[in-house]
Amino acid sequence: QVQLVESGGGSVQAGGALRLSCVASGYAVSSVYMGWFRQAPGKEREGIASIDRFSTTLYADSVKGRFTISKDNAKNTLYLEMNSLKPEDTAMYYCAAGYVFTLRSPDYNYWGQGTQVTVSS
Repeated sequence: QVQLVESGGGSVQAGGALRLSCVASGYAVSSVYMGWFRQAPGKEREGIASIDRFSTTLYADSVKGRFTISKDNAKNTLYLEMNSLKPEDTAMYYCAAGYVFTLRSPDYNYWGQGTQVTVSS
């Protein structure tokens, strides 16, 4: 059974940093494409970062230069390092796994339940 469990969300002030983790079970993160998405209230889910089997990364313009996606194959864990956080980064953050290297959420097959990130000004 494939399962993704996110952690690391919280409340920070603008300019602060957080590190999100996503522990996978039921499959190896080294064998699929992994991504981070976020959804703010009243907005569509946005793909923000993706990483392929060879650790090639893809970022949305909104987070490029501030967020870093990485993974630890030995721990079967995906990470999202978030720096220089802004109030507009406030959202529920989800990790996902799929078989296409993309930031489009319909292309991902497995999803975690999310972790909330709140950035205050």
